[in-house]
Amino acid sequence: MTSTDRVAVVTGGAAGIGRAIAERLAKSGLRVAILDVVDGAAEEAATSIEKAGGVARGYRADVSDREQVDAALAAARLELGPLAVVVANAAIARQQPFLDMTLQQWNETLSINLTGTFNVVQSALPDLVAAGWGRVVLISSSSAQRGAPRMAHYAASKGGQLALTKALAMEFGRSGITVNTVAPSSIDTPSVEKKRATGAMPSAEEMAKFIPVGRTGSGDDIAAAVAYLVSDEASYVTGQTVSVNGGSFIG
Repeated sequence: MTSTDRVAVVTGGAAGIGRAIAERLAKSGLRVAILDVVDGAAEEAATSIEKAGGVARGYRADVSDREQVDAALAAARLELGPLAVVVANAAIARQQPFLDMTLQQWNETLSINLTGTFNVVQSALPDLVAAGWGRVVLISSSSAQRGAPRMAHYAASKGGQLALTKALAMEFGRSGITVNTVAPSSIDTPSVEKKRATGAMPSAEEMAKFIPVGRTGSGDDIAAAVAYLVSDEASYVTGQTVSVNGGSFIG
């Protein structure tokens, strides 16, 4: 099976890190199914990839809703073929002091970030097992490694992904499937820019002062790591967390 025979699913793939990943995988020759909760966004991203010479389809789906995930992946199989690569990127990252956090806020974050990951991976995995080859990459966060004030729900959900990665890597290693995590930090995305505009986050220039490589990251930096992990060359890498953070956190 060559890369052009493989289908990759990218959740939250219409913008930011997810879009960069979808575009990179399409350039690598994979056929890409983009899932996103925003109306029309996944379809627009897929159209853009096809105009650039790739093969992609877009599907609206809320990853916290298993029926929507199953329906989107079923449609992807019909249009693109059996699934081989799963990139669980969809997430929300909201700030709230822990003592003011409501159960609803806690549950909403975990339902998207962690249960949403469970939904898409479990729904796709039978294809990978049947083929005897597969790649699963979860997009976590440095918040899971070092904590994050006012974001206990987010850090907990991303920490759950780290543990899930190890469990699945052990369970499916002999099925020809690798499972890894990429943990970004200080990545410039549209959602980050919105937070900077409200003063909730420092500027990229201020943040760069504390990053050893001297700059904040981009979606392309994350996409490059994902492209390696889903390749044939990464067949002996599984159960790992790849920290893509410019050296801002060593550990």
